[in-house]
Amino acid sequence: MLKRTQKQAEDKSSVEQIVTPSGEILIKDKKQITKDKFRKFMLGSKDREGFLKVFVIYALLICIGFIYIYPILHMLSSSFMTLDDLLDSSINWIPSSFNLDNYKQAAKSMDFWKSFGQSIIIAGLPTLCNLISCSVIGYGLARFEFPGKKVVLGIILFTFILPSQVTMIPTYVLYSNMGILGTIWAFVLPAILGMGINAPIFILIFWQFFRQVPKVLIEAAQIDGAGYWKSFYRISLPSAAPAIITVSLFSFVWYWNESYLTSMYVSGITTKSGWTSLIIQLKNFATNYDKYAQTATNGVASINESINMSGTMLSILPLLLMYFVLQRYFVESIDRTGITGE
Repeated sequence: MLKRTQKQAEDKSSVEQIVTPSGEILIKDKKQITKDKFRKFMLGSKDREGFLKVFVIYALLICIGFIYIYPILHMLSSSFMTLDDLLDSSINWIPSSFNLDNYKQAAKSMDFWKSFGQSIIIAGLPTLCNLISCSVIGYGLARFEFPGKKVVLGIILFTFILPSQVTMIPTYVLYSNMGILGTIWAFVLPAILGMGINAPIFILIFWQFFRQVPKVLIEAAQIDGAGYWKSFYRISLPSAAPAIITVSLFSFVWYWNESYLTSMYVSGITTKSGWTSLIIQLKNFATNYDKYAQTATNGVASINESINMSGTMLSILPLLLMYFVLQRYFVESIDRTGITGE
């Protein structure tokens, strides 16, 4: 009798009563309940994602992120090393002492502040012109119907696919005949006309975005007496903040990193020009550093990997700071696709 009572008690302790929302009482084995909870935790359910899926996603993101961030970390670590640290095989990442002279010598050889100011102008002015022209063109393609509209869109796509090397020589001859070689106008004038660097993709971004703005807003503004231009800059343009941020960042970075076209059109290959940029100074870093070392009054170390890495860090540092400040707005602008259209 005692054994039977103990067995019944064990059976009762191994089951659990579950009351459903409808009032029905279900009896389930506790071991099965534990297995179900573990399965939901690992594989997830309709309400939440499982641990296994989240772990795989974050592991892939960490691996991919490491691939991108590894060169920057290596560059940053090497830029602070002395020549002894470079020759010491036991030092791989953390230098024995942080040598700031590498940055000082690299900055002086690159004429950093002058090059930085001119880089801001070379990248900033065309970006501003790109924003104005591409937004107007994109709005016109999104809001107006006219004969040959599909042909225009096809030409825009074709100009984006067409490599810039194909049109480089005719463009150089055209700018030479216009007398704008060696001036900032070689970048500004095409951007004003919607033909800047990678301008077709900016036009398509604005075109796609303005297509999503509800037409009833434009029609309501026109009923209130607003014309086409007022409807554009009072209704459509304020709602296009995500597209504006995306285009601004991409355009600025592309103009900033463009070395070949800048040296050909703005700095001038055959014409003497005072325009330069940090990327061009980095491109000619070895030559510029040798000239600086010959004219420097104090002792200057011979060029090595640390000084090269310092010059590279100085050339990309403004972009890193800009992205660090604006990355939240940039991510939001990528995520947001605008208002839901009709």
